[in-house]
Amino acid sequence: MTEQNTPATPFPAASLLGYPRIGRRRELKKAVEAYWAGKIDAAALDAAAKGIQLTIAKRLQELGLTEAAAVPGTFSYYDQVLDATAHLGAVPARFGKLLNAEGQLDIDGYFTLARGTKDQQPLEMTKWFDTNYHYLVPEIGPETEFTLASNRIVEEFEFALANGIETRPYIVGPVTYLLLSKASDEAPAGFAPLSRLEDVLPVYVQLLEKLAAAGASWIQLDEPALVVDQDTPAAEIEAAVARAYEVLSGAAKRPQILVSTPYGALDGQLGTLAATNIDALHIDAFKGAVPSAAALAGLGNKTLVAGVVDGHNIWRNDLAVAAAKLDELKAAAGRIAVSTSTSTQHVPHDVTEEGQLSEELRSWLAFADQKAVEVKTLASYLADPASAKTAIDEASAVIAARAIAEGVRRDDVRARTEALTAADFSRSAYAVREAAQEDALHLPPLPTTTIGSFPQTSEIRSARARNNKGDLTNEQYEQLMKDEIKRIVELQEELGYDVLVHGEPERNDMVQYFAENLEGFDVTVHGWVQSYGSRCTRPSILWGDVTRSAPITVAWAEYAQSLTSKPMKGMLTGPVTILAWSFVRDDQPLGETANQVGLALRDEIADLEAAGIKVIQVDEPALRELLPLRKADHATYLKWSVDSFRLATAGAADATQIHTHLCYSEFGVIIDAIDGLDADVTSIEAARSRMEVVHDLESHGFGRGVGPGVYDIHSPRVPGEAEVTELLATAVKHVPSRQLWVNPDCGLKTRGYAETEESLRNLVKATKTVRAGLLESAK
Repeated sequence: MTEQNTPATPFPAASLLGYPRIGRRRELKKAVEAYWAGKIDAAALDAAAKGIQLTIAKRLQELGLTEAAAVPGTFSYYDQVLDATAHLGAVPARFGKLLNAEGQLDIDGYFTLARGTKDQQPLEMTKWFDTNYHYLVPEIGPETEFTLASNRIVEEFEFALANGIETRPYIVGPVTYLLLSKASDEAPAGFAPLSRLEDVLPVYVQLLEKLAAAGASWIQLDEPALVVDQDTPAAEIEAAVARAYEVLSGAAKRPQILVSTPYGALDGQLGTLAATNIDALHIDAFKGAVPSAAALAGLGNKTLVAGVVDGHNIWRNDLAVAAAKLDELKAAAGRIAVSTSTSTQHVPHDVTEEGQLSEELRSWLAFADQKAVEVKTLASYLADPASAKTAIDEASAVIAARAIAEGVRRDDVRARTEALTAADFSRSAYAVREAAQEDALHLPPLPTTTIGSFPQTSEIRSARARNNKGDLTNEQYEQLMKDEIKRIVELQEELGYDVLVHGEPERNDMVQYFAENLEGFDVTVHGWVQSYGSRCTRPSILWGDVTRSAPITVAWAEYAQSLTSKPMKGMLTGPVTILAWSFVRDDQPLGETANQVGLALRDEIADLEAAGIKVIQVDEPALRELLPLRKADHATYLKWSVDSFRLATAGAADATQIHTHLCYSEFGVIIDAIDGLDADVTSIEAARSRMEVVHDLESHGFGRGVGPGVYDIHSPRVPGEAEVTELLATAVKHVPSRQLWVNPDCGLKTRGYAETEESLRNLVKATKTVRAGLLESAK
């Protein structure tokens, strides 16, 4: 064992892999956005962040996680991958000199990478494994310089320690960091960021040494990329893992090292990590199978941290099943500790705050605080099985009662899904539909549209809150929403858009709105989780069989269409996205639930058509999110996910133009599935990735309408007319112009009106320029 500057501390018997960091009432979101708006200074932001950190640490201790290093130090101002970029000083050359005079990336430089500048787009964003969290993609090339450019992890540890709590510092591990990175613009073709491992490791060693000097007994290095099938050869990854942890475990002074591997089975890399000199290894034993005794034999005296409590979903855990897994692991390994399968950053804080939910439903649920108690119970079971018997029996009884509760299974819903035939999943050939839609819509080349939502102003949010409290009647609220819709329609006509949207002012969230109007769902009041940065969502709870008892969107779409002669899009959220952005029942296959949602949406589309709506968008931004991490499981997922979308849309008439929308993922991986959706028009994120997707579209031979986004709405910057023109020119080079649409990357809900209007105006100006060029070249 390498020299420690503190006595070796056993790994805590019970701990979480991570905890929600936004605050129980989104205090971090509010503080960060206040800082961006110039309402508070950096000192006030720092004070708010420290207050949140200390509140989290004390709460976990109240829940029984009182051992040294039991509280995970997983706080972040924005994103854990961006945190690693900041500590490594890995600033892309295109941002210029962001490090300050002391060689540090201060908070403004940190947020510049996340949000961009007037002249520079921010780091690209994509999904974090199979979750609804999104991270900022590092840009690494041969020219990237690495230096310890942040001391924040050390400062956070010292702050907690000064308040009497020894936390467990956390950072994304070096192999995962490099595997998740993309090659920088300056990198030569074929460059792999993993080739920079030897240059990254010394910075990690420096960080370990600083934490040891500060008194940290443990550090957590997160390596989830090891549970995913990578394009990089397995042997190359194995060599990188062995080398990384040879160097890190060999540091002269360091904390003890926990390597965590959440989100799936570790499989082939288990032996590699077991053979290193790390001190503890976490495995996801909830989603992954329990490793064999032979696979665990190489651990020796390392602590096996068993993630037997689901950190990713909100259902009460079957403690009897978890206890059986612990018995199996205990027989094969030496030292065992209990934890969650993943960080609980993916679930809300505390189910006891959801008093509006029925007592029965609350009994089925476990949010982050309840998962901490479950972990503590299972740790007690390891020490003395009799001590946990009451809790285990109670969990088993609740799970049994849930299975037979009213609404969990409905005969009418199941009869309808069982009666489906192949014909229910197919439309006419695209050529037939295209001709019918041209006759119905009469659109110009490069038609312009937006994705759906317009900015949700403080007035809109206030009206919704007042209506919910009863301070505003339903009639008054409806009139306010109609006034906003009228304003949005008039704005789009003034800007010159071709296919309009009603702006969705009546919708609190693109999934929750439907959950509130479909049977089989419930919604929370305080169930916020972080999606990215300061963006938080409240995933709905899909607990039973799903059906639609009445139209949901029709009246709003019909009213909006009455205000204009231009086509108005009906706006729906697709079945896969409704599942991906909800906490979905875990007692039946996802495909079965998706078909139930698909049928409800099919009924809604029929009613929209009857109301005269000729363009209907069924958003599926989360299609890539649920893609399994192992390639062997892709085909099954893509089959049911594509089928559920087709089930929702296949009843539409030929002349009804069906749109869909996808955003923030590696689309090339699922281009066949995107094609398989058979939508007439697909809008897709492309601005932040600088039109990378058009190469996939070209090589695939994508043959229907497509709108690669030209305005990145996840940044406050306004794209200039020249920038949008350049992006459109790139698109035209790779996709036939007759197929191209012009649109932003995503909905505009989170933006302000001033930046939105300027950006949309530039989009129309750029479109006219490119249209004119197409007409000129056609002469």
